[in-house]
Amino acid sequence: MKIKPFITLALLSGLLFSGLSQAEEVSLNGQGVSVEANKVPVNVEKNPQAIASIPPGHHFAVAGKFTVAIAGLNSPPLTLFSDDNKTLLGSEADIARLVADSLGLELNIVATSWEDWPLGVASGKYDAAITNVTVTKERKEKFDFATYRKDSLGFYVKSTSNIRAINKAEDIAGLRIIVGSGTNQEAILLAWDQANQAKGLKAFTPIYSKDDAAQTLALQSGRADAYFGPNVIGAWKAALTGKTRLVGSVDGGWPKAAHIAVTLKKGNGLVQPVNIALNGVIKNGAYDKVLNRWGEGVERLGQSEINPPGLGD
Repeated sequence: MKIKPFITLALLSGLLFSGLSQAEEVSLNGQGVSVEANKVPVNVEKNPQAIASIPPGHHFAVAGKFTVAIAGLNSPPLTLFSDDNKTLLGSEADIARLVADSLGLELNIVATSWEDWPLGVASGKYDAAITNVTVTKERKEKFDFATYRKDSLGFYVKSTSNIRAINKAEDIAGLRIIVGSGTNQEAILLAWDQANQAKGLKAFTPIYSKDDAAQTLALQSGRADAYFGPNVIGAWKAALTGKTRLVGSVDGGWPKAAHIAVTLKKGNGLVQPVNIALNGVIKNGAYDKVLNRWGEGVERLGQSEINPPGLGD
């Protein structure tokens, strides 16, 4: 799926902690987003079928709670901190709440780092990770997945950059690109780079940074040529600052499509109830309400799947 976000910006007020301006009203992919209004949680009723499918005697990380790891990065619309700088808002937290409510459990969000979720889920420290994790062949060897959103990645450059398009391997030759370590977007860039070098083209240079302010500084100062990451995050920044623009989009499972999924410990039986819960909220409309209120409706799925093909399959 190729996303072309036509974005406008309305009234600006205040600052987000990572240096992003907080807008009272932003139009993202044609959908209005109000951070203030979105502080109100979206709740759903218990899903009896999902609850009945929880394995007998299953031990949750915290009794009576659905403990979910979410990377505590200020990356709206996926994640952002509320005024208390503790409470996580965003579509990831909202999806976690829909699943927890459906399972009849209290939601327990743990703000963590991207590097922490794999060991945390595998060890049982967390029941799940809901932090923009893409299904990949390699990850399916260690985890179970229940999908909830399409994965679309975007290349963003400084608004005054001479770069007009990045859509294929040859376009990254010689560029310095901000990318997350251990992500599927890094895997795509490395595969492209390998193909380029086999053709005698210049290698690209990855710039690894998790800090939004550092990423912004690197791009605006000219130390980086482009940012490659979740398209909705790039679109949000472009809308709020006007200092970056989209120059290309790629499916997260390049060269095929891939989806974002709730990530669970392999073989513990929890993926089935989570899948049922997700399909329940897709059917009752709560899922669309969540995606639309964060401007992510273009990435909706018609149904949740368990361990579908992903990057590398």
